[in-house]
Formats: sequence, C-alpha cells, structure tokens
Amino acid sequence: MTEERRGLLAGLAAWVIWGLFPLYWRSLAPSTPFELLAHRVVWAVVWVALVLLVIRRWHEVLAAFRDRRTALVLVAASIAIGVNWGMFIYGVNVGRTVEVSLGYYVNPLVSVLLGVWFFSERLRPLQWAAIAIAAVAVIVLTIEVGQFPWLGLSLAASFGVYGLLKKISPTPPLSGLMVEALILLPASVAFLAYLMSTGTSTFGHHGALHVVLIVLMGLVTAVPLVLFAVSAQSIPLSTLGLMQYITPTMQFLLGVVVFGEPMSAARWTGFAIVWAALIVFSVDALHNAHRERRTRADEMAVTPEAI
Repeated sequence: MTEERRGLLAGLAAWVIWGLFPLYWRSLAPSTPFELLAHRVVWAVVWVALVLLVIRRWHEVLAAFRDRRTALVLVAASIAIGVNWGMFIYGVNVGRTVEVSLGYYVNPLVSVLLGVWFFSERLRPLQWAAIAIAAVAVIVLTIEVGQFPWLGLSLAASFGVYGLLKKISPTPPLSGLMVEALILLPASVAFLAYLMSTGTSTFGHHGALHVVLIVLMGLVTAVPLVLFAVSAQSIPLSTLGLMQYITPTMQFLLGVVVFGEPMSAARWTGFAIVWAALIVFSVDALHNAHRERRTRADEMAVTPEAI
C-alpha cells in the first residue's frame, strides 16, 4: 500500500468516526452534556497518557509546559476545544444535530476569515464570493428559525480558533491534546466530584454498557485525531479539504433521517445556499492547488542552462 493510499484511508476513517459521533453521544443518555464533557476530559487524559507512554512521547508534553509561549497558546487552545466539545455534546443531546452539522459545514469559511484577520492573508475573488453566499444562508436560517443560529456558528468559531492556535503551536497533535486535557482536568475532576457528592452522578448507575462507553471516551477522542495526523502528512491539502465535508454530511443525515429533526422548506433553502457556497469554495481551492502544482513543476523544469 502506497503512503498516499494509506493517508487517504486514514483520513477517510477519521472523518467517518467524527461523522458518527452524534450516535455515540446520544447513546450516553441520561448523562448531562456537562457531565459528559468532564468525563471526556478525564478519560482523554488516561488514554492519551497510555498512548504517549507506549510511543515514548512524554518529553513533548513536558517541553510544551516548559516553554511559556507554547503553554499560553495551548491554554487558549484548551479553552477553545473545551467550548467546542461542550457545545457539540449539548447540541446533539438536545436534538439539534442538524445545526451542529451547519457549524462544521461553514468551519472552512470561518478558518479563511481568521487567516485574513490574524495572518493578513489575501482572499481570492471566489473565496469572497463563497463567504458572501454563506452569509446569505445565515440570514435565511435566522429568519426561518426566528433566532440567530448561534450553536452552529459558535461551533464553527470555536473550532476555527482552535485550528488557528494549533497552527502556531509547535507541539505535535497528540501531545498537544494531552496538554489541553491536563489544563482542563482540575475543573473536570472537581465537577465530577461535586456530582458524586450530591448523588447526581450517572456514572455506574445505568448499566455496564454505559460505564464502558464513558471509559472509552478518551480513546474515541484520540483515535480519529491520530488518523487525521497521519492523513495530513500523506495526502495533498486540497484532497484533505474536500474530505472534511464527509463529517458534517453524515451528521446532517443522522439529524434528518435517524433522529427525525424537522426540516422546513426555508431550512432546506438555507442549507442549499450553504452547500452552494462550499461548492464555490471547493472549486476555487482545487483550481488554486492545481495552479500551484503547475507552477512548482514549471520551476523544477527550469535548468541552470536555461537561465
């Protein structure tokens, strides 16, 4: 198996696992979103610590804490991913999986805007067009629902900020996740201790399967992250960018087909506009990637004798 094929399969597996997450989190009822978030942090620490011990990467975690700038970046990243995890679990468990999928559909556009604001990146005309079309979709969905789709856009914003912070952090993905989970660990342990002391904890009170699923949270969190990291190192970013739409599409279908969430004509219109924006965005990304490959090929073809 070639490296690119292995990377393609790893990326596909990562996006499919993330796409199936709504089924996983809904299966953990009657645990509340806050309790599930706290358990996710605790068990992420346990499982990722084991993985880091096996692959002997604990020195990367220690190095991140020693460097003040890196530590501050990861503190901010931990807040961003904590907010994102919490809102995702909340959205899925209160029957708003479709709106959750909206957040991950528009996330690439949010990431582009963050690049403009923080790195002074210049947008191409089709990128501006995609963002404008997406803005129209938000307006349509706001009018249809009667309120701003804050859940979906907050998910997009928090994950976009998380991606931005990870971009400027030198810490590898798995070690970075460990640092972020360790930062969130004290508050998570304190909250779980509070639930146990007040008799409101669900852990251990709803059968063995419920306990097993909670314990596996950390593994479920780490596995797709590792697969994604393998994929990102092996396949072109343009391919990886197109594959990311697998996750929100699966979430959208779960919300509509499996969970039976309502989809009015206006809501379908709003999502259709979002999909149109993403088509424009993807066409531009593919065209730009092709143009860059041709430029690199032309540069490599120029020999010293031809100059």
